[in-house]
Amino acid sequence: MPGLIAHLIYHPCVQAEFAVELGTDDETLEFPWASPEGPRYYDVKRQPELLLEIEEAHANPELGEFLRAINSTISIFETAKCDAWPSTEISPEEEIFGASHKFSSYVDLVFTAETSRGSFPEHEQRAKQLTALLQRVPEIPSAAEFLIRRCYFHGDGATQDGFYITAYVFGYGDDAEQARQRWVIGLKLVENAIRQLSARSRE
Repeated sequence: MPGLIAHLIYHPCVQAEFAVELGTDDETLEFPWASPEGPRYYDVKRQPELLLEIEEAHANPELGEFLRAINSTISIFETAKCDAWPSTEISPEEEIFGASHKFSSYVDLVFTAETSRGSFPEHEQRAKQLTALLQRVPEIPSAAEFLIRRCYFHGDGATQDGFYITAYVFGYGDDAEQARQRWVIGLKLVENAIRQLSARSRE
C-alpha cells in the first residue's frame, strides 16, 4: 500500500513542498462530483461563466482570479474543488514563520488532457516542477503544498482510475489581514508557476 512520500524544499521565509498520498485512508476525488447538501462541480474550463456559481470565489475574489487563470485555455489544468479560510492554528512546522495567524486555501487540479489523468509519472513530474519554480520566489512568509492523490473519473457509463493534485497555499502574519495579504501574494506566485509550466508544455 503506497504511503506518504514527502519532498521538502526550503527557501528563507518561503516553503514549497510536494507529497504523494495514495494510502487507503487518504483523500480521494470523484470527478465530476456533487454534494447532497447542494455544492457541486462546475466546468469552468469550458463554461467560464459558471465561475459566478462558485461561492468561494465570491467570498475571496483573489481565489476567483486564480480559478479563472487555471481554467484558461492556455493552462494544462482545470479545477475541480476549492476553499479558503482564516485560522489561528499554527502547527509546530509552521512556527518558523513566527506568525500568530494564517490564511489557507486549496484548489484541486485535474489535467485537461485525458491521456495525462492516469499517468502517475506525469503528476509527479509536474508537482516537482512546480515546487522547483517556487524556489525562486521572493522571501515572504507564505507556503505552497502540492499533494498527489487518487481520482476516479466518471464518464460514458464507466469509471477510470487516475490522479489529481491538491494545491494548498498558506499566508502567515501577525494578524488576520496580514496573513490574508501574504496568502494573496502566495496564490499569485503559484498561479505564475502554473502559467510557466503550461507554457513550457506547449514548446
